[in-house]
Amino acid sequence: MTDSHSPPAPPLDGPPSATAERSATDLTPEFRRGAPDGATHEALDFNQETTCFELRNLNLHYGREHALRDITMTIPHRRITAFIGPSGCGKSSLLRCLNRMNDLIDIARLTGDVRLDGQSIYDKSVDVPELRRRVGMVFQKPNPFPKSIYENVAYGLRIQGIRRRSVIDETVERSLRKAALWDEVKDRLKSPAVELSGGQQQRLIIARAIAIEPEVILLDEPCSALDPIATAKVEELMMELKQHYTLVIVTHNMQQAARVGDYCAFMYMGELIEYDTAETMFQRPGKQQTEDYITGRFG
Repeated sequence: MTDSHSPPAPPLDGPPSATAERSATDLTPEFRRGAPDGATHEALDFNQETTCFELRNLNLHYGREHALRDITMTIPHRRITAFIGPSGCGKSSLLRCLNRMNDLIDIARLTGDVRLDGQSIYDKSVDVPELRRRVGMVFQKPNPFPKSIYENVAYGLRIQGIRRRSVIDETVERSLRKAALWDEVKDRLKSPAVELSGGQQQRLIIARAIAIEPEVILLDEPCSALDPIATAKVEELMMELKQHYTLVIVTHNMQQAARVGDYCAFMYMGELIEYDTAETMFQRPGKQQTEDYITGRFG
């Protein structure tokens, strides 16, 4: 973008550094306070990370609506990257670009490129179902299938043609353990998944995503419908998952972004305003607009 309201594009080797030092007295002084075990406390250096996703000049239109404008950024492996910003700013649209979920919207049109481990995911040769296996999605509202707990986790394996019961049994248990749910459901695997609490259902959906061995897990406001106790369990789970997977989350909860995020991208009206480490974003934001949003002056 060339108008005066557009932020400069961040360099491809990392997020932009802060353009000005700002007082943190009215920002979030308790950065990382209440963070689950495993949250990153050491200083991060984007240039030391390995790149998972690379977005270049990404634009997305829904018909005449310009939903995303010239998004250029990189997302590192095995970190949690949080997208924040007010409703309608493009966070979820950007998330869906990472596994081509926007392909399912007839009026969606995309230009630019998204690369996963150096390969364009929008190349005509890409096997989209395989891409979505590699890049799993967990939606805002838990959506268990009207099946048993066991069959919810086994579903993706059966779709892939896996029939051997011992393999399915092992994968279901391993996935439920990784989702910190096994101890709560191991004695009722044949029970309907809809009988689980909301927080348990969300962890079940994560187990279902894990079962097909993804590389990336996308989470679109995964805790928005959960109570504080269930939210804490999901955040603890995120800390476990990032040891093995790249996580990208959308959240409206600034405290959650500060607690679990390693990197943070602030979006507004389809533009990437600022992208940096969560520590910098919440304590030394480089843009006044970012500071205003984080401190609740707008949004």
